[in-house]
Amino acid sequence: MKSLRWTGVVAVSFLLIGATAWRASSHCQIPCGIYDDAARLSAIAEHTRTVEKSIVKITELSSAAKPDYNQLVRWVASKDTHADKIAHIVTYYFMTQRVKPADPNDARAHGQYVKKITLLHRMLVAAMKAKQTTDLRYTKELTRLLGEFTNVYGAKVRS
Repeated sequence: MKSLRWTGVVAVSFLLIGATAWRASSHCQIPCGIYDDAARLSAIAEHTRTVEKSIVKITELSSAAKPDYNQLVRWVASKDTHADKIAHIVTYYFMTQRVKPADPNDARAHGQYVKKITLLHRMLVAAMKAKQTTDLRYTKELTRLLGEFTNVYGAKVRS
């Protein structure tokens, strides 16, 4: 009976871990070939605007004579969630699936690859900094870097 209970606990644990792992990835990591770059770029832009609005609201609520801590916590959570979503798209969509390494002997292709990866890395750092602070310069940097990456990558952002 004791081992049956233990087996049940282990089975439920694996189910919960599996469900959490499945929810954590928004785009498949198998070669499905179904990509919508414009949608992902637009999502990054939308998440950036949400982080920016969250920072503005956090700043407003923090400076109030009697801060509404419930709303303050909700805006901080929103800011952090959307910064994480930016990082997720940059990493799991663009860096791992869409931007392919180029042969170092092909100077032009390798230069483009390095430029794209560098811009994506800078976006990751800006998203991390936006999560750590309430400094709007990081959302401005994210917007600028997204524009640069979009131009280098050659895709359009949906309005």
